[in-house]
Amino acid sequence: EVQLVESGGGLVQAGGSLRLSCAASGLTSDDYGIGWFRQAPGKEREGVSAIQSLDGSTYYADSVKGRFTISSDNAKKTMYLQMNSLKPGDTGVYYCALVIRGLLNLYSDYADYWGQGTQVTVSS
Repeated sequence: EVQLVESGGGLVQAGGSLRLSCAASGLTSDDYGIGWFRQAPGKEREGVSAIQSLDGSTYYADSVKGRFTISSDNAKKTMYLQMNSLKPGDTGVYYCALVIRGLLNLYSDYADYWGQGTQVTVSS
């Protein structure tokens, strides 16, 4: 029903920037939590950032706070992650995730819907 499509990943040098996008289709609710998880090879998936559609509240993992900024265009049903001052440790597959009528918990890997992922590679 709901499909999430990520874009904007790529290869960047340490200290550089990328902006990820997640476009949601088939989303009829205006009340949802949406955000990003990432997974590096051989590591568990971890929460990165989340935003609530109704009030715009944002949440960040400690490792990215101050460097990443999440935003959402509710009319377009598109969510963005601006990533600045990228580090090699930010490398991984970034997944868009969505929870309907709830909070996207960055400390759990649960989501109602997941995107296919987009690769981010930060070279040193």
